[in-house]
Amino acid sequence: MGTVAVVDYGAGNLHSVRHALELVGGDVVVTSDPEDLRDAERIVLPGVGSFGECASRLRASGFVESLEEEVRRRGKPLLGICVGMQLLAREGHEMGVHAGLNWLPGVVTRLDAGSSGLKIPHVGWNEIEPVRDSPMLQGFRRDSTFYFTHSYHLALDDASFEAAACEYGQRFTAAVLSGNIVATQFHPEKSQENGLTLLQNFLNWKP
Repeated sequence: MGTVAVVDYGAGNLHSVRHALELVGGDVVVTSDPEDLRDAERIVLPGVGSFGECASRLRASGFVESLEEEVRRRGKPLLGICVGMQLLAREGHEMGVHAGLNWLPGVVTRLDAGSSGLKIPHVGWNEIEPVRDSPMLQGFRRDSTFYFTHSYHLALDDASFEAAACEYGQRFTAAVLSGNIVATQFHPEKSQENGLTLLQNFLNWKP
C-alpha cells in the first residue's frame, strides 16, 4: 500500500484525518508541499470552514495545479471530505459567489430546513442512503450513520454523480463518485466504525 497524502492548505481537520487513516493501516503524510503529491498513491482533500475561505487558501497554497495533474491527469484516487467535497463544485454561494475547482457539475448552496423546525447548521449523526453500488459504500457494521457538521451542501446538476443521499429538512447529496474521485459531505474521521470502514475502503479502492 502506497502513501496517502493529506493536503494541508490551512483549512482542514488534519490530526483527526491522519489518525483515522493510520488506524486502518494507511501510510500517511500530511503535507503543505504540492510536490509531495507526485509520490503519493492516494490523496485526501479535507476542508473545514467557509467555502470562499477554503477556496482562497487552496489556490494560495499552490495545490490546485498539482491536484489537477495527479488526480485529473494521472488518475490517482482522491477522497474529499466536507468542504473538501464542496470545493470540487463549479462554485459556492456562501457569503458571496466563489469559484470552485469545477470538477463536478453543481453549486454549493445553503441547506433549507423548511418547516421541519430543524436547526441549521446540521450537526450530528444521520443515516445515509446509498443510491448506487460502490465498493466505497460497503461493509458498514450497523445502520449507515455518519457524523455531519455543515450549513451548505452540494446541489448537483447531474444526479448520476451522486453516490449517497441524506435527509435533513430536505434531501441532499451525502457522497459523490466520479471515476477516481470520491467525496463525502460527512466526516468519516469522526464517524467511528462506519467511518473507519469507509476509509479502509478508500485505501483498498481500485477505481
